Amino acid sequence: MSVLFVYNSVYMNKATRLTQKQEEFFNILTDYIRWEKIPPTNREILKMMDLKSPRSIAQYLDVLEEGGYIKRGKGARNIRILKSPYDNSDSRKILQVPVVGYVPCGMPFLAEENIERNVVISEKIAKPPYKYFILRAVGDSMNKAGINNGNLVLVRQQMTANNGDMVVALIDDEATIKRICLRKDHIILKPESTSSEHCPIVLERDFRIQGIVVMSMPEI
Repeated sequence: MSVLFVYNSVYMNKATRLTQKQEEFFNILTDYIRWEKIPPTNREILKMMDLKSPRSIAQYLDVLEEGGYIKRGKGARNIRILKSPYDNSDSRKILQVPVVGYVPCGMPFLAEENIERNVVISEKIAKPPYKYFILRAVGDSMNKAGINNGNLVLVRQQMTANNGDMVVALIDDEATIKRICLRKDHIILKPESTSSEHCPIVLERDFRIQGIVVMSMPEI
């Protein structure tokens, strides 16, 4: 199974837009501060962003500080958020998407007891009028598709899918993420894994589609 991360279109000024990686960096940074109540260290940022060099961190922080969104001081945990780029009149609308995490067998995905928290996602990614939810990936059956164990996966709720879509399927009350292949008299749910232990699942109609995978991202 698998899950994800979403970013707003953020402007440093009216002419310059942040790249997707810069947007991701800002969201991870602010989410960490919100939940941990302290700024992350450079080592913690390296781990969260899967970066290789402290120089990469400095480059991201330079961009945000020059835009007036953060202020750095002295010490290891020295980052202070000054303002949100989403307050800018040029920023796009955002949605609160629930993280449902692990789904108990037989329990509706969006039952109140399943919802862990919400993640802010840009309407550029989570496009209305669809509804969305986020699952946490378990295992490596879709790692070749960029969905790794522990990732968050953004899912658009719908009960139908086109051939080749990556879907969240419910089989005997167990949720799984696979690539769907539609045949005349059967359906194949295919893994995309570096491990040979994961095999295609051949079904007739004895399963339910819960949604279409939009994107995957590291745990926030």
